[in-house]
Amino acid sequence: MPRRPMHVTDAAQDPLRAALRGLRWRLEIPEHFPPTAQAEADSAALAPRIPTATGDVATAHSLADATDLPLFTLEPPGAPDLDRAMFLARRPAGRGFRLHYAVADVASFVTPGGALDAEAHHRVTTLHFPDERVPLHPYALSERAAGLLPDEDRPAILWQLDLDADGALATASVRRARVRSRARLDHPAVQRILDDGTAEEPLALLREIGLLCEARERARGAISLYVPEARLTVHDGRYALAYRAPLPAERFTAQLAQLIGVAAADLMLAAGTGILRTLPTAPDGSVARLRRTAHALGVDWPHHTSYAALVRGLDPHRASHAAFLQECATVLRGGGYLAFDGSPPPPSAAVHAAVALPYAHATAPLNRLVDRYTSELCLAASAGIAPPSWVRSVLTGLPATMATGARRADDAERECVALVGAALLRDRIGETFDAVVTDTDTDPDPDDATGVTGVTGATVHLHTPAVTGHLTTPPDAPAPRPGDALRVRLTAAEPGSDPVRFTPA
Repeated sequence: MPRRPMHVTDAAQDPLRAALRGLRWRLEIPEHFPPTAQAEADSAALAPRIPTATGDVATAHSLADATDLPLFTLEPPGAPDLDRAMFLARRPAGRGFRLHYAVADVASFVTPGGALDAEAHHRVTTLHFPDERVPLHPYALSERAAGLLPDEDRPAILWQLDLDADGALATASVRRARVRSRARLDHPAVQRILDDGTAEEPLALLREIGLLCEARERARGAISLYVPEARLTVHDGRYALAYRAPLPAERFTAQLAQLIGVAAADLMLAAGTGILRTLPTAPDGSVARLRRTAHALGVDWPHHTSYAALVRGLDPHRASHAAFLQECATVLRGGGYLAFDGSPPPPSAAVHAAVALPYAHATAPLNRLVDRYTSELCLAASAGIAPPSWVRSVLTGLPATMATGARRADDAERECVALVGAALLRDRIGETFDAVVTDTDTDPDPDDATGVTGVTGATVHLHTPAVTGHLTTPPDAPAPRPGDALRVRLTAAEPGSDPVRFTPA
């Protein structure tokens, strides 16, 4: 499920930062880990205990040695936690490609049923706020001992995927191994050498395989949504909004992660025990609302053009398209998880609507709880053995746990978007703007026995800046309708105290 990445650069004492701190307090987002969980993490960082097929534990030195693989990590600049590392090569005789993909082995650091495990089940995911992140695991693990840092031996879940010459998955296997990343690369640096033609083969193959995967994605009617990052800056006390478009190297990296997720789903389905990431087709109401947002932002969406085709044709370097792509993330919501143990689900229930194939979350265990369990289920499936009892004991309840975490992340994101919008407009009270109505509602009056006064409200989306807010119209005014274009006047906008509100101009 794509998120709406946002980043702020204002000073710690500025209004938006203060409002974001207040938001975390209201949502009861923990600032620290419980002492018992932190102590477990500190101890595990010094001596990880590797689960074995027999249910015992071993040391990292007893793992199969795969440190000869010249793996590298590829993440955004300054990414704090390195979940995954990769190496790409051609298979002999032109038979396609081989992808080695290492994933952090979080189960070697978290004891089932312990205090750290309980805290991970409470947090569920790493939460990303515009000014900081709230991690799933303590920094001693996520940024140090469990991360695939360069020139450090690490326990890992090591995938090997063979692809044919068209980029289709041919075979997949997974095992525990000791690995050592050779380099910590970032997307801008890799993009530069891809563009100037100096990339060595493992990185040149990143583009070659990525483009093949994108072509296959289009052919099956799937879509990957690459959401630009909204960047809020402050100058002379006033906020301004800009967008950073994703680089092709970011898209290609995401395609490799998706390959692992598809391979993981296939393994678990064949074994009859697993947990899939699911996503239904976007409901008509959501698509209709998105069409109205496109109209508000000046994005041309012909009626004969599908959502998937539209998104692929947008230019994230254009501010209006970037703002619209951020809104597109709201359509791919409603996803969940499907756990099964003993028999696979019917094919109609297993397919992820955006991937257009069965799919599993498997490549971000430092940031997402379910990935730790996916790794264990895939290791068992690949070895032809039963999954560990500690995995099966929580499997049926894991979708509900993940849903709780997703709701918390959705609430945080929605509130962050509202705070950013208020920050952008806080100095423009009384000004008028062009807007389009995207939703309508009726405001209840607590003093009215019926609960409804007839005062009609609506959600409007401005053309510039790309902000939404609530429009209140008096009872004797024409009721706004979805899709109406109108002029509105800003009456309130203060991050942390007054949400963005408008009246008809």
